[in-house]
Order: sequence, then structure tokens, then C-alpha cells
Amino acid sequence: MKHIILVLFCALVFNCKPTKSVKSDTLEISEIEKSTSPKLVVGIVVDQMRYDYLTRFYEKYNNDGFKRLIINGYNLKNNHYNYIPTYTGPGHASIFTGATPKTHAIISNYWYDKYLDQSVYCAGDDYAKSVGTIHKAGKMSPRRMKTTTFGDENRLFTQFKGKTIGISIKDRGAILPAGHTANAAYWFHGKKEGAFITSDFYMNSLPKWVNDFNTSTIAKSYLKEWNTLLPIESYVESGSDLNNFEGGFKGKTNATFPYDLKTLSVKNKNFDILKATPYGNSLIVDFAIEAIKNEALGKDNHTDVLTVSFSSTDYVGHNFGVNSKEVEDTYIRLDRDLGRLLKALDTQVGKENYTLFLTSDHGAVEVPAYLKSKNIPAGYVSEKDLNNVLDQYLNEQFKFEGLIKKINNNQVFLDVAKIRANKLSLNIIEESLVNKLVELPQIYKAYSSKTMQTTQFKEGIPYLLQNGYNQKYSGHVIYDMEPAYINYSKTGSTHGSGLNYDTHVPLLFYGAGIKQGETLHKTEITSIAPTISALLGISFPNGSSSKVLEFVLE
Repeated sequence: MKHIILVLFCALVFNCKPTKSVKSDTLEISEIEKSTSPKLVVGIVVDQMRYDYLTRFYEKYNNDGFKRLIINGYNLKNNHYNYIPTYTGPGHASIFTGATPKTHAIISNYWYDKYLDQSVYCAGDDYAKSVGTIHKAGKMSPRRMKTTTFGDENRLFTQFKGKTIGISIKDRGAILPAGHTANAAYWFHGKKEGAFITSDFYMNSLPKWVNDFNTSTIAKSYLKEWNTLLPIESYVESGSDLNNFEGGFKGKTNATFPYDLKTLSVKNKNFDILKATPYGNSLIVDFAIEAIKNEALGKDNHTDVLTVSFSSTDYVGHNFGVNSKEVEDTYIRLDRDLGRLLKALDTQVGKENYTLFLTSDHGAVEVPAYLKSKNIPAGYVSEKDLNNVLDQYLNEQFKFEGLIKKINNNQVFLDVAKIRANKLSLNIIEESLVNKLVELPQIYKAYSSKTMQTTQFKEGIPYLLQNGYNQKYSGHVIYDMEPAYINYSKTGSTHGSGLNYDTHVPLLFYGAGIKQGETLHKTEITSIAPTISALLGISFPNGSSSKVLEFVLE
């Protein structure tokens, strides 16, 4: 009798739903707790999505995609990245580990490894073998990420009965979210193949359903005309179609609609052209729907995890810029594709059986050349020119050449062996560089590695730099440029700073266990993983140090 009273009390107070009728006094609380967990968690990352893309294009969205999540889910309107640099690799790692580069060690997409004396890639793995292609594009794994994801913790919790699958156009967009214990991570290899591939870190051969997808005509079907989905004159939320601030495709004089992708693909690496169009997102949804069905995701009582990263938004933004008609059309089309994915989840998993969140790995700056044309401070910084200036300065100050080994990702790496061999002080050289950097008109802040290790910052750019600083892998001096100053081409947008245009990204929670509502309370991206972990009742990822967003949970 006591057990029955306890079960009823739990159901009333915690809104638990027992999976079986309370007729036996042997029903355990753990069975009730299990029944409240969703059968599937879907983590969606929209690469390079600024928060204002939700509001700017809101009237162009239909009711099945973004609006469905906003209206029926929980909208965190003031969600930010809490570190620098805001790049794709660190962003995906931070979302799913709940840690910053300081801990998970994915300090950029590519970075200079001062121990190997070479550039390394965040998902690169020389020991891995390609699966699904003979190209080296499959030599990837999550080994450089030092902490677990919530997917890893779910796998451990369920004794590896719950699946984890990562999907993206980009390899790092599939691999880092899926984590170390994933059943699979699939990414799109373009060139002349146009196929989803993986590495032997996960499997030795592709499943039949993946081979069937690759041998179908689905990818080829998207090599068609790209024109605006809606009448182009209705795209009043973006700039003129013909302007001086866009890149475009090889083989086409102007970056203007329409684009004949089949013809242009010949000069744009064949299937790779799809990556920089909204059809890359459509292809990801096609593949994700097949994965849900063929992998039976969300079909048993062990929670599965599906991570989906839409990379094409990033390629389009880099190519055409934040204010382009191409970006607007890409998001309008993504909204429809998102609706397709949600409908498939409703049908195959059940509306009450999945929890979903949607966010981005970073934002993007308006094209500085465009900002300058509107009298807004902005500009460009050449990493090569900066290297020359600092090299000359150190030579004048210390009478030695070549003290800088590399400038990479707004970090200065010094030749420590040469400094020690000539009995120079590393600390003095670091501080000297800091003082020189902040004198330059393009540089906003600069700090030495010693300062990063000995001073605790709690706010502002120094706080963000410190969260992105990894003692083992980062440089000897780190810096951030003035607002809207970038090391990039004169066309298209990029990202990486600690300013609002790069840090402010959407965060929408939706589905089982999620309240309906919104907040302007400032939140940090690293709260996503512990929040999902709390929802599932599992251990937090081992490097996570952030708070649970308890107000979004029922």
C-alpha cells in the first residue's frame, strides 16, 4: 500500500506518467522516471544563423517550421556564445559538450599545433580510414575533442542501447556533435561522387540504406536551377540582388538569380556546388528522414540521439553575405525543409515522443565593405601584414629575427626554443607584443598567455577570450579585432569575434518535457547540454560547467 501511495504522489507532484496501471505494489520509481524521458532527442544546428534571421524573415516563414518551434516551444531570445573564437568546430563541440574550448580543446576549425609544428584540423585523424569513398575526406574522427557529449553520456547510461547518429554536409558538423561513442556520423562528400560517407572510427562499411541513398538520383536531382522560392520583389528584408559585396560562382559574371547549378557545377567542383545552395539543406533532410526510418530511431524505450547540422547556410553566408537575397531565400527554403523534418518526426516517432532543440554554432558580421559604404566603422586586417609588423617590431626590440613562428586564429605563437636558446624572457616578449598589438588601429584587445592563466575574468571580451583559451594548445598572445574588422575577402560574410553579431544565436527548445514560453534572460550556449542531460536524468558531460535552463523544462 505504501508503494502505491508513493507512486500516486510522484505522479501528482512531478507530473510523471506511469507506463503501466498502478495495480501492483512492486512498481518501482525508476520505471516511472524512464517513462518521462523522450524516445528521441534531436539536436539541430543551423550553421552561421544569426538570431535576427528568426525575426527578419519571420513573415516569410510558414507555420510548419521555425514558427512551429517558436510558438509551441520555448524561445530563448538572448542566447550567446561565451567564448572566442566563434567558429564551426568549437561551436558544435560546445553545444553538445556543455564546455568551452578552454576545456574541450577544439580551439578552432584549423589551428597551429605548437608541438607538431604544423596546422591540424579539428576532426582530422591520420589513423582513420575513409568508408564510402577512396578519397581522404573520410579520414576523420572526434579524437581531438577531449570531453564527452550528452550523447556519449546517454550511451553510457543506457548501456549503449540508445543510439547516437550525427548528420551534416560538413564532417565536423556530423562528428563533433555525435561524440566519441556514436553509432555513426555521416557527412557529404561532393566532388564527382556526391555521396554520404563516414570513417572506420564508426564502421567498416556503409549500411545498405546509406548505399541505396547514395546510388539513387536524389543528390543529382538538386543540380537544377536555383531561383527564389517566392517572387524576388517580395524579398524586401535583404539588399539588392546586384551589388558589389557578394562572391558568386565561377562561370557566372554576376551574383544574381537565377543560378543554373547543373551548368555551373562543372567549374565549381561538381556536387560541391550544392553545399553553397539551399539544396544542400534539402539533401540533409532527405538523408535524416531515411536515417530515422532505417535506424528505427525513437522506436524503443532507450532514448536515441540524432544530431543534424545544416551547413549550407554557412556556405551561402560566406559567399553572398548577411544582407543578400541568397541568404534570405536559403532561410525561407530551410523553413520548409525544417517543416518536412518535423512532419517525419511526428509520423515516425510520434509528436509526444521526441524533444528537439535548434540553435547555431555562431552568427556572422555584415560585409565590412557594405558597412563602410553606410558610414559604419568596419574594415579588413591582413594576417600576413600583421605578422610582418610584429616581426619587425620584435627584431627592433630584441635584436633577433624569427621570434614568431605563426600567427593563426588571432593568436601569436612564439618560437620558444629560439627564445630560450638566446636567453630571452618569454614573459617580457609576450607583454611587449600585447603592448604593440593594442597600439594598432585594427586591434581591440590583446592578452598574454600569462595573463590568461593568472587572472580570472568574469565579463566582457577578456572573459570570452579566457573561455576560448586552452593552456595546452593556444598561442602565447591572443587578440580580438575592432568591431566589424575581419581577416577575410572583400565580399561575403565571416565570423569569429566576441561581438553580438557573432555571439547572439537562436535557441529554441520544443517537444516532450519542454514548456511553452520565451525569455529575454541572457543565457549561454554551454547550458544546452546539461539541460538535455537533466531532462534525460543522465550524467552531465564530463567537462560541462554550466547551469541547467530549468525554466524551459516541465
